[in-house]
Amino acid sequence: MDNKTNKNRQYIPEKQLEHQSLEVSMLNKDSFSDEELESYLSKGEIKATDKITVPPKILFVGDCTIATFGNFSASTGKAKSKKTFNISAMVAAAVTNSTVLNYRACLPEGKRNILYFDTEQSKFHCHSVLERIYKLSGLSLQEDDPRLMFWGLREYTPKLRIAVIDYALRKYDEVGLVIIDGLRDLMYDINNGKEATDVMTVLMAWTSVYELHIHTVLHLNKNDNNPRGHIGTELENKAETVLIISKNTMNNSVSEVKPMHMRDKEFTTFAFHIDDNKLPVLDSSMSVTVVKPREKSLVSLDNEVHQEILGKVFEENTPTKYNELVDVVAQAYEAAGYKRGMNGIKGLLKLLTGKGIIVKEENGYAYKSECFENPNTKSEK
Repeated sequence: MDNKTNKNRQYIPEKQLEHQSLEVSMLNKDSFSDEELESYLSKGEIKATDKITVPPKILFVGDCTIATFGNFSASTGKAKSKKTFNISAMVAAAVTNSTVLNYRACLPEGKRNILYFDTEQSKFHCHSVLERIYKLSGLSLQEDDPRLMFWGLREYTPKLRIAVIDYALRKYDEVGLVIIDGLRDLMYDINNGKEATDVMTVLMAWTSVYELHIHTVLHLNKNDNNPRGHIGTELENKAETVLIISKNTMNNSVSEVKPMHMRDKEFTTFAFHIDDNKLPVLDSSMSVTVVKPREKSLVSLDNEVHQEILGKVFEENTPTKYNELVDVVAQAYEAAGYKRGMNGIKGLLKLLTGKGIIVKEENGYAYKSECFENPNTKSEK
């Protein structure tokens, strides 16, 4: 191995790899010793005196952040929508810390290595994806670039795929970005709630423990634009960014990339097509179909969000009339970043009054925060 490779691919000593990763092994346990619990409790403790650094932002579209360390994101889309072509451009930008397609990368020094895991395709097609990334990056196909490592896991079981990825994360140092194409193949049953939670837990553990970003891929349902299965619901709730790649309605040779969900401000939808060299290039000849992202309904928000907003509402107000109640609640949710129409506000109030969280008393409407503590009064998902 040459000096360049040694510099960019640092190996953790084998003796450190003998034990199974705690992040994965905890999924197979139903009980823990006090010593283990003390260790987890200590690792999870957050103190006011802690000096927490702002996680680096590593991927952008324009000035919109789509990826930071300590988080994960996803690309979704129907079959043949060119999801992997889009990810190839994303990875090419990350390899060279440059702009490719509309993706701009800025991985910090010491975190420039990229691990790419494909769970679906044959070795031939995986190699084609790797070649495409090299071409988009302007790299020579005559030598392997040590910053990018690529594996095909098609033949393995879901549990083995998770174990292999975990092993690679423990083995290779200076990793800043991990691609898992596709997420569905890390589980046996896409609609199994426990498996979905386990996979999300592993992703969150990996990104936190190794201080990196994971971008994964999940297909959309055939009949709608929702990510598939229970894992899709979990993904929407916990991912930093979810991109949707779809074919242009006027020209199937053009694919559009738009934000489905972003914690940062949303970028403007852009389009690309595949050129004669089988590479994705920006396409400005077609007008893109801009679809307004679905707003999360108020009743699907976490109870903690409702408690914080409603607590402020009733600390400052005692609405005596229903219309007054609607107005102050609407204003409070809008101020918190959840602006919705009157139907959405009234639907929320119907749910809250029906569960006794908001009640009409002699002096006006009152807020019963203790009702949130009853498992039977949690907001519907």
